Amino acid sequence: MAMSLASFLRENRSQLSAGMLLTFSSSYGQTYFIALFAAQIMAAYSLTDGQWGGIYTLSTTASAIFMFWAGTLTDRYRVRAICWVVMPGLALVCWAMAANTTLTGLIIIVFLLRLLGQGMMSQFASVSMARWFAARRGLALSISAMGFAFGQAALPVIVAGLFVIMDWRWIWVSAGVAMLATFPIILRLLASERTPQSLAAETRSTGMDGRHWTRPEVLRSPIFWLILPMLLGPPSWGTALFFQQVHIADVKGWPLLDYLALIPLLTLISVATTLFSGQLIDRIGSGRVMRIYLVPWLIGFLLMASASTLTAAAIAFAFFGLGMGLQATVITTFWAEYFGTRHIGSIKAVSTSVMVFGSAIGPGISGALIDLGYDFPDQMHGIVVYFFAAIVLAWIAILRATKALPPTQIDIERA
Repeated sequence: MAMSLASFLRENRSQLSAGMLLTFSSSYGQTYFIALFAAQIMAAYSLTDGQWGGIYTLSTTASAIFMFWAGTLTDRYRVRAICWVVMPGLALVCWAMAANTTLTGLIIIVFLLRLLGQGMMSQFASVSMARWFAARRGLALSISAMGFAFGQAALPVIVAGLFVIMDWRWIWVSAGVAMLATFPIILRLLASERTPQSLAAETRSTGMDGRHWTRPEVLRSPIFWLILPMLLGPPSWGTALFFQQVHIADVKGWPLLDYLALIPLLTLISVATTLFSGQLIDRIGSGRVMRIYLVPWLIGFLLMASASTLTAAAIAFAFFGLGMGLQATVITTFWAEYFGTRHIGSIKAVSTSVMVFGSAIGPGISGALIDLGYDFPDQMHGIVVYFFAAIVLAWIAILRATKALPPTQIDIERA
């Protein structure tokens, strides 16, 4: 197994490295990166917490809607070709954040950061891995997702250090420079990429009923609507968990720095789970993993709701890490395995739009309930009920979908 894994990594190092760099480069549009500048942005534009949260929700929702269309481009054009627009564009948006002084400009900039960063860069990586790999798709996705983990672990520390020596706007200038420096490396790694049309013609990775599903067919399928709550849950409430971290520490009576010190534990477990889950999916299929995907999230919120000590919170964070690790691999693999790879870009765009939308509404809903007098730890009991209902619906969906898989894939699911 070790030799097989080493051989896989060696033979596919260009594609896997490209995937990792793409996911890492999405960091500049991720919530955890933008939120690092919240205090400076609110001071520069004279915004309250509610106004800044409203702008973020509005811009993120708009990017989710636009992503529904933009994501389909990966079915018609090579990732390498679209990178020529998206990556320099993202660098320019970073520089625009540094130079902008108007509120209207801020709204547009956050929209573009979310669309090009969280949306398109993530789409490039997941669609590429799903399309390029079949037998070891889960492993490829898990390795590609290491870029997410590295960005989440390293960039907050780097930015915190840079705050000491430079103005926040110059940090955004540096982010744009870093994006441009990464651009030619990614182009070189993608040099041998084939066109989506040729890949679709060659692949045998069909989905249910032995065919490749189109996006309209997926949207008409009961399977999609049954798993929709599952798609929305982690981005909605997981984002809210981080968005309300100051509030949580205050309500629980924990020192903020001690609470934030638990995040590396979450990251470590998330990375380990991502690597393990990719290989597990390749062995038993995405369907069986999907059935337990939300269980760690449910347990994590249940434990955090009643946690009275940082030790209890650390245990909850461990379960959140398990959930985040599974999220990095199982969703994209499910789309490819159950609906085929010919239209994977269009289908994944739907999933990405849903998840981006979830990351917009979670902080908004939790913040509104806090204003009404419901602390976020109190809200967690309702979130647990949500996840339980989503798990039940996902089980029904997977049981129905598995019956329609080609015989060879059914064998994997029942292994």
